[in-house]
Amino acid sequence: MALPPQHLPVLQAAHGGDVAAMAQLLRLCRPDIRRYAQRHCLISDVDDAVQEALLVLARRLHSLRVLAALSGWLFLTVQRECRRLGRVALRYDPYDETQVEHWVAGRNNDELRLDLSRALQSLPVHYREVLLLRDFEELSMVEIAERLGLTVAAAKSRLHRAREMAREYLLA
Repeated sequence: MALPPQHLPVLQAAHGGDVAAMAQLLRLCRPDIRRYAQRHCLISDVDDAVQEALLVLARRLHSLRVLAALSGWLFLTVQRECRRLGRVALRYDPYDETQVEHWVAGRNNDELRLDLSRALQSLPVHYREVLLLRDFEELSMVEIAERLGLTVAAAKSRLHRAREMAREYLLA
């Protein structure tokens, strides 16, 4: 959700404390936040996640040091809220870190390397490629998108799906 250049003055004014600009910024951000929440939340939690993200934006925008980081910050906020609401509603967290820690603790370094190698090999080539470029070659998303001939959004989506598939393979 990158704000178009014509909306940057609104963002800067809201960051500076302008109440009217903040209201306008919240209206501008709401559709993107809602779309993101619809993909990451249970359907019953979408409105709550959107509302919480907008409240966080209104309360904490002044503390954001780099305004260009707004979209990533907002999406992380929505994602956290979706996870929180999902844990409450279903008593389920798809990213259960204790499960990951338990899995890692039960293996030595050689087993971990072998399992990781198998997980990577299980991925379709286009997913494996983006994962290796990001996590092993440490390229930026812009560099990955250029190298693969994708948009940055498509590269991010592909990376997210690759990580999800690798995690499912490892924890199954």
